[in-house]
Amino acid sequence: MPVTDLPLVAPTRKVSGFRPLKVLHHFGKLVEDKEDTEQVFHIIEATKGRKSHRQAWNFIQSPEGRRFLEEGTSIPAMLDDHARWADCGPNTVAAHYIAFMKREGLSAAGLVAESHKWAPPESLPRDLTQWYFDRLRDTHDLFHVLTGYGRDALGEASLLGFTYEQNHNTGILFIAYAGARQIKKVSGTKAPLFAAIKEGRKLGRAAAKISHQDIAALMREDIDAARTRLGIGKPEVYRQCLAILQSEGTAREQLTLGGAQAA
Repeated sequence: MPVTDLPLVAPTRKVSGFRPLKVLHHFGKLVEDKEDTEQVFHIIEATKGRKSHRQAWNFIQSPEGRRFLEEGTSIPAMLDDHARWADCGPNTVAAHYIAFMKREGLSAAGLVAESHKWAPPESLPRDLTQWYFDRLRDTHDLFHVLTGYGRDALGEASLLGFTYEQNHNTGILFIAYAGARQIKKVSGTKAPLFAAIKEGRKLGRAAAKISHQDIAALMREDIDAARTRLGIGKPEVYRQCLAILQSEGTAREQLTLGGAQAA
């Protein structure tokens, strides 16, 4: 069935609201194994409430959302097709994105595979709402590139603060603050970690919604122009925290949090 023929909301879809015991269970597993990204998807699903769904439905029924649905473009396939962007200049979003993904050893398809460990496609509701939530997942690494947040633990936590204001899933905000608390516990740093999360939220509120953009067109934009157009500010507190952590001798590998690829 073409995606455009799917219902807006499948009869099997549930709006769960916040389930704190489930969240704490999966966050404990994430702390035990920082590479177990599957736990992030469990947390997000346990906290996906009405606000997240309302945003999905509003976008799907907007002119932009309908256009993207009708185009039927696979964002992961498009992003992973590096040859497609070979004619893009060195300061385009595409060039920065490809450099980031190669440096970090990532792929858009890899993030999809991680999400499918939590929920195989056949187990998910077949509706347009799922198409929207997949779009949020598939644009996660573009958030990194456009905001300047790294994949160190504080960068991930701060980006989740930004992402919460874009996507309104309380699980994302929970991971952000719990991640900062975990960094503090492990490192004993004097850096203002929670201020970095607060800054991420402020930047996310001020910016246009990245996942609602025409991704193919965005990739060809000059990255500085794209940041200006989208209203994405600089994460100054985050950078100050990194400098403090470095001065304290905290190694990056000590501060990796498994929530890296949440959306």
